[in-house]
Amino acid sequence: MNGRVLAVDPGDKRLGMAVSDPLGMIANPLTVIDHVSRMIDAGVIAQLASDHEVVLIVVGQALDDEGEVGPRARSAQRLAEAIRQQTATAVELWDESGSTHTARSTRFEMGVSRKKRSGHLDELAATVILQSYLDAHV
Repeated sequence: MNGRVLAVDPGDKRLGMAVSDPLGMIANPLTVIDHVSRMIDAGVIAQLASDHEVVLIVVGQALDDEGEVGPRARSAQRLAEAIRQQTATAVELWDESGSTHTARSTRFEMGVSRKKRSGHLDELAATVILQSYLDAHV
């Protein structure tokens, strides 16, 4: 991967964002945006992609235990389509199953206190999604 990649962890209330380094090798937390509506969220994501000069937007898609597309995955697909309507940047879906669990485990392993671990995981989950994508495309 050559160029920055933006990852989105779509949620019902918030969307976590992460961006890679310019070489597309290392994921870093970026921000969290509050969910407003699919089209407004897509516009904010498209603007972030432009601001950070990304070459690809990766949208996390939670597949079910059998790897099938369920309601949450369909919601991610609709968000990806809305983003495509607002930017010329390529948009790809990536299986995010387990990203929140991984983010929570990472906080635990880092020695973050229980009180601080209970906060939002959206940014960290987006970082987990992005790093798994980058690692798979080296």
